[in-house]
Amino acid sequence: MTTRKILPVGSPDRPLHILVCNDDGITAHGIKNLVEAVRPYGQVSVVAPDSPQSGMGHAISIGRPLRLTREDIFTDIEAWSCSGTPADCVKLAIGVLGLRPDLLVSGINHGSNSSISIFYSGTMSAAMEGAIEGIPSIGFSLCNFRMDADFTAARTVASAIVGQAIAQGIPSHTVLNVNIPYLPLNQLKGMRITRQSDGRFIEEFDRRVDPYGRDYYWLTGKFHTDDHGEDTDEWALAHGYVSICPAQVDITAHYAMGDLNHWDLGLR
Repeated sequence: MTTRKILPVGSPDRPLHILVCNDDGITAHGIKNLVEAVRPYGQVSVVAPDSPQSGMGHAISIGRPLRLTREDIFTDIEAWSCSGTPADCVKLAIGVLGLRPDLLVSGINHGSNSSISIFYSGTMSAAMEGAIEGIPSIGFSLCNFRMDADFTAARTVASAIVGQAIAQGIPSHTVLNVNIPYLPLNQLKGMRITRQSDGRFIEEFDRRVDPYGRDYYWLTGKFHTDDHGEDTDEWALAHGYVSICPAQVDITAHYAMGDLNHWDLGLR
């Protein structure tokens, strides 16, 4: 496995270019804090949804038009809102705006994206889209869903991790899924490199009736895991550590290929 260096660093004729995306929308507190976290490292551009897109996963817009709107939200930073999904934002940043960043960061998400949540997360899908394009990418999430959450500690953590990513590089075809406990900075115990916890959501559908007498359903539920390993993202977060879980675009179950090769389908 090779490591992708994030270059150039500190070049006077071409500063480091960082693209910032998210799924909570371009006006969310999380993305404002992420912009401030990465601003010292180089030239920053923002392309983010014009409205919240949480839970969109890696959805892309095929049957409807997409719009980009120039925004004056961040001082001295090129910013665009996009009418599509987080993955759409990355595609348009590259394919329409011509942005080819040295590093893509997504977030800071309002709420955890640990364990199985990575598959549903728009935040992580923007980062995954960056990795598909060969761009070193990191997704950041704060374990608090409130829109008025305090991002002070998360901003400091994000800045430190970006600094290390620039200095050390990120392994090829790898996305860093960073989850940050909702704690003051002086109460965080440190950072742990983790694996994705084996868990799932036990879902319930709350049945309700609209004013016209028609049924509708509201998804609820709780996260459950029997995986209590001390090397997981869930364990790290529960014990006050920042979790850095390396994920990858290739989701092939390589361990299963040997067994499946023994199947006899009667086809030659």
